[in-house]
This record gives sequence, C-alpha cells and structure tokens, in this order.
Amino acid sequence: MAQNKKAEFPEKIQRISSFTKLLSHPARLAILEVLAERQTCVCGEIVEILPLAQSTVSQHLKELKEGGLVKGDVEGTSSCYCIHWENFTKAYDEFSEHIEFIKTFKKNKTENCCE
Repeated sequence: MAQNKKAEFPEKIQRISSFTKLLSHPARLAILEVLAERQTCVCGEIVEILPLAQSTVSQHLKELKEGGLVKGDVEGTSSCYCIHWENFTKAYDEFSEHIEFIKTFKKNKTENCCE
C-alpha cells in the first residue's frame, strides 16, 4: 500500500499546497468571486448565479470552509457565507512569497534548459 509522504514536507509547503488545492477547482474560484463581490451570500444565491446544483455548491462551500478560506453562519434553514479575509490574505501572501522564492533560481539560467 502506498504511504502518504505529505507529512514529510515542511509545514509551510503543506499549507501552500492546501491553499492551492482549494483553488484548483473552477467552481471554488467562481464561488470565491461571488462571495468577494457580494461580501456575504446564501448558498441558494450562489446556485442562482452559477451553473451548479445546490448539492455541488454546498460541497464546495464545505471544502472552502474546512480549508479556512470561507466562514459560514446558519440562519434558520439556510447558511450565510463570506470570505475569511484574514486567512485568505495570509495564505495568498505565503503562496506569493514562495513563488517569488522559486523564481529567484531562474537567475542566470537559460530558457532552453531541456534542449
């Protein structure tokens, strides 16, 4: 049986990987756009905007919430969601800084490295 090696990587790389995994599905990016534009949103409103079933939107919202990018409160029979800006900004900044770090290795390298 294959062994999960994720825990063997530094925590920072694991956090960045989790952040990018949350952003890796177009539906989750679209949901984040709706939440950013509206500031707060009920799941049903997202369903009206996006070409997704209610169960699909709910599943993506659950993943975004578990990943810490979205907050949600139950209001009666519906749940109201918004972007957790502090977590989102922290994850984005960490991701951006790491990409910039990787790019520093490009200095003095040729573009045709595999030729």
